[in-house]
Amino acid sequence: MSPSLPAKILPLAAAAALLASGCSSGATATDAGPPRPGGTLTIAVGSNPDCLDPQQTGTNAALNVGRQLVDSLTDQDPANGEIKPWLAERWESNADSTSFTFHLRPGATFADGTPVDAAAVKTSFDGVKALGAKALLGLGYLAAYRGATVVDPLTVRIDFTAPSAQFLQASSTMSLGILAPAAYGKTPEQRCQGDGLIGSGPFVFDSFKQNADIVITKRKGYAWGSSLWRHQGEAYLDRIDYKIVPEPGVRTGSLLSGQIGATTEVQPVDETQFQGNGFSEQTRPNPGIVFNLHANVTRGALTDDNVRQALVKGVNRQEVVDTVLSPNYKPATSILASTTPLHADLSAQLAYDPAGAARLLDAAGWVPGADGIRARNGQRLTAKVVYALVFNQSQSVLELIQQQLRRIGFDLVLEPHPNAEVLQIQQVNSYDLLWYNVTRADPDILRNNFSTKAGNRSRLLPGNPLDAVLDAQAATVDPAARKQPVTEAQRLIVANGYAIPVFELTQVVALGPDVHAVNFEASSRLQLFDTWTSGS
Repeated sequence: MSPSLPAKILPLAAAAALLASGCSSGATATDAGPPRPGGTLTIAVGSNPDCLDPQQTGTNAALNVGRQLVDSLTDQDPANGEIKPWLAERWESNADSTSFTFHLRPGATFADGTPVDAAAVKTSFDGVKALGAKALLGLGYLAAYRGATVVDPLTVRIDFTAPSAQFLQASSTMSLGILAPAAYGKTPEQRCQGDGLIGSGPFVFDSFKQNADIVITKRKGYAWGSSLWRHQGEAYLDRIDYKIVPEPGVRTGSLLSGQIGATTEVQPVDETQFQGNGFSEQTRPNPGIVFNLHANVTRGALTDDNVRQALVKGVNRQEVVDTVLSPNYKPATSILASTTPLHADLSAQLAYDPAGAARLLDAAGWVPGADGIRARNGQRLTAKVVYALVFNQSQSVLELIQQQLRRIGFDLVLEPHPNAEVLQIQQVNSYDLLWYNVTRADPDILRNNFSTKAGNRSRLLPGNPLDAVLDAQAATVDPAARKQPVTEAQRLIVANGYAIPVFELTQVVALGPDVHAVNFEASSRLQLFDTWTSGS
């Protein structure tokens, strides 16, 4: 048994034996009846969070906890991307989206009893900005943050030095969730371990045992939930116990045996085991940038526009989903996932067309060699893809893409690294292709990664047409006004092969027979306020 595995969770073999002897049963979703308050949800997660503070972390394992602990100024409707009231009853912005004023609902309090007022919001936003690079997601959301002003006890104004239409959606995330002023009396490192992690959410932090579990408990008297939630008042569950179980097979076996009530990160090969017999799955594609091969246009063969465009045509996205993943995953239809507001369907441009790829390479003078790999003027048609195994199937996906691209005469070399090394390689511009995805329910994530004024992972020159449309969409919160520049940005990225979209990452959560109403918020992280259990 792994030393990181809680003793009461069974290995896969034992769990399977229990399942065979009929030890997994319970109410189904159809006969469960009305929601019941009380009980504990035990849910397995695949990794030990380095940090629990939602203002500092960017991993699903941590944010799935943090979303239950902190409230946000707004919430985002997963169905249509609309921003809805939460701690703020209403808001307005100025014409160029450099100033946002929020009017807070009265009566909300933090877990230490202090009020959620304008001063607390200012302290929290100032605190995120002060974290600098430790605020992995918030740093980008507040890149142009000028400061916050307390207009009156329940009115706060957030100002920026540049147009920041994306901020309205950012205000709905747990990365900008509001912490109590007392939280900033603790160091960032202390908050990472839960010490001083004081929010106003429906659950409160209880304990964090490294590589074992994280426990949160119901906040008594909670009465200021998001306008999107199914019920108001306190959460149904008394307690949530997140078991840290790195091994996918053990997570699967433990749920099948009834040792846990739910598990995240279900692997494609295991999905069919939870389709029927009282089990169920909750799935949602992650919004934001899909898994893609992001090209550095200053390196080797990738400086050739025809080569990058050939790569777009040479990847068979449907084969990737059918062979390595499952029907719960979707082939990419743009650089943005289909759950992202203002996603544009570019399926036609992303159609598998190896003959078209070959014509592009022929026209550019890339000639097939004896081994099938093309070359031009002594230069071999090859590039290395740098990646980390943050998604369990990445190796298998890339090996299949490697085979697909060999058919058009391109040699894709796989170069795995630990995640920290991938970040270092990116910072020093030492890569041909990057393999990654980024989750965010706002199209401004394109500006973060493609603009020459931001991440610029393609290493484009300033003043290119993509910069102009990315700036334009950042200047207005009006979806109708943003649609044209966002659509054009997606088209330019695909048409120029700045990135080769492959598939949409999907969150797959499996539920035992007694667990009901596990939901996803707009960024495909868990929202457990309405969750309940019919077990004992």
